[in-house]
Amino acid sequence: MTLKRTPFYDFHVAAGGKIVPFAGYEMPVQYPTGITKEHEAVRTGVGVFDVSHMGEFEVTGRERNDFVNRMTSNDVSTLDIGQAQYSAILNDQGTVVDDCIVYQFGDKLMMVVNASNIEKDWAHISSRRSGDVRLRNISDEVSLLAVQGPKAETLLRSLTQVPLHDIGYYHFKVGDIAGVQCFVSRTGYTGEDGFELYFRNRDAGVMWKALVEAGGATPIGLGARDSLRLEMGYALYGNDIDDTINPYEAGLGWIVKLNKAEPFVGQEALRAIKEKGVTRKLVGFRMIDRGAIPRHGYDVYLRDTKIDVVRSGGFSPSLKEGIGTTFLPTHSVEPGTRFQVDSRGKRIEAEVVRMPFYRQGSARKAKASKA
Repeated sequence: MTLKRTPFYDFHVAAGGKIVPFAGYEMPVQYPTGITKEHEAVRTGVGVFDVSHMGEFEVTGRERNDFVNRMTSNDVSTLDIGQAQYSAILNDQGTVVDDCIVYQFGDKLMMVVNASNIEKDWAHISSRRSGDVRLRNISDEVSLLAVQGPKAETLLRSLTQVPLHDIGYYHFKVGDIAGVQCFVSRTGYTGEDGFELYFRNRDAGVMWKALVEAGGATPIGLGARDSLRLEMGYALYGNDIDDTINPYEAGLGWIVKLNKAEPFVGQEALRAIKEKGVTRKLVGFRMIDRGAIPRHGYDVYLRDTKIDVVRSGGFSPSLKEGIGTTFLPTHSVEPGTRFQVDSRGKRIEAEVVRMPFYRQGSARKAKASKA
């Protein structure tokens, strides 16, 4: 398969990015300073992530709101113009086809989906289109940069007249950044305050130069993106959620609105699951041995019985210990519960902890101040 490149590929190479295959694209996993330094830059300053590989579906037509409500588990009818919503696309069994963000523009909606699932999601959604609804897959037309960190607003403020302070958490405004027309969303995947900027591919060079070369933001690769999101306990499709896992098991029951006006795909299955109760739940854990690092796929044992595998795992640069996620039986999910992770044939003690693992992120303060 021929790998795609985002409009920022040449900038990644020029900055010394180590390029690897990811979700059908050639993407930077890290830059010369290394993953830990990139991670710290986002926690203390400002970093820029190229996430242009993500998918975007535009939904228009008179019945667009009802249609997206049928396709997603959350309730689109609660969105005001200029508001975004985290949600899930489900199948008839109530398990997760993908997680997504829905943006309400008033005259249209936009669904942002994971890069590795674009084709699958498009087939799933377009096959269920009915009524006065028009769909466009605009994934290849849109560039997306995430500007994240406690100094993100300060950097962007120097490049725009958009009143950034007025943009609430999971809200957005349309305007110019560095002379580039885009929409500016106060969202992200790091636990820090920040924004995601959507704009046309032709403006990629102008935006990168303004943010990184002139603005001094640190370019961030896939490695630090993963360690940042793991510290926050944010779900990663293919690890923590997939089409064998339902939202209640994954701790995402809060994005399931069983009683919204529009029935949605998977609703009846989830109603039955909720009534019966789940038998397992996704938990966060820390390694007792601070030198031990859990990796995705390591076997997990509870009282000598293999229960699951490490879903997400790695070293936390902020907490200086190994952390991860796994599914445990519901009778063994309380914080402090001990179990074992098999690391190359050696079983190492771990204990359940509450998520998020890292609680000092600037996003909490931003969310509280914009509430």
